[in-house]
Amino acid sequence: MRQTSLDPSLLVRAYREGIFPMALEHGEIGWFSPDPRGILPLDGFHVPSRLARVVRQGRFQIAIDRDFGRVMRECAADREEGTWISGDIVEAYGALHRLGLAHSVEAWLDGDLVGGLYGVHLGGAFFGESMFHRVTDASKVALVALVDRLTRHGFRLLDVQWTTPHLERFGAIAVSRREYLRRLRQALTMDCRFL
Repeated sequence: MRQTSLDPSLLVRAYREGIFPMALEHGEIGWFSPDPRGILPLDGFHVPSRLARVVRQGRFQIAIDRDFGRVMRECAADREEGTWISGDIVEAYGALHRLGLAHSVEAWLDGDLVGGLYGVHLGGAFFGESMFHRVTDASKVALVALVDRLTRHGFRLLDVQWTTPHLERFGAIAVSRREYLRRLRQALTMDCRFL
């Protein structure tokens, strides 16, 4: 089995500095710290009314970490134009998961995994990495479940890397790198439990 250069200690150090990896072409790993940075303020999270109805209907069963590896593979497969989730990334985040530092929030329907997301947890910060869906609204319901969990457990920061029109509908905003790092430092001083 080939060793990856993305060992858990390197990943944790990078996240603590506001840096995250993505696979580039030819399997190389790039490191990113966007300016501005996308965050989803937990106290400003907005659930559109139609999605709130879907959540209330309870159509999807939410699970945490039931199949972390599959969520990652589905996120990689969900990308139309290549993926930044290479085999090395899957391996590295699997190691973080085994250490209790990476988690998945999953939407299941009739026994099938139909949507979800995964990310990294350090202190009072959760770094959202990717999401996927096979059924309409499944990833959105997983996001609602994530925010509910983070709020209930006292988290301070939900990092979404970049803002997109999709995330902006939920209240995502862009902040300067300086402001992001200030929020990150505060969140890292906290001792929040994800599970």
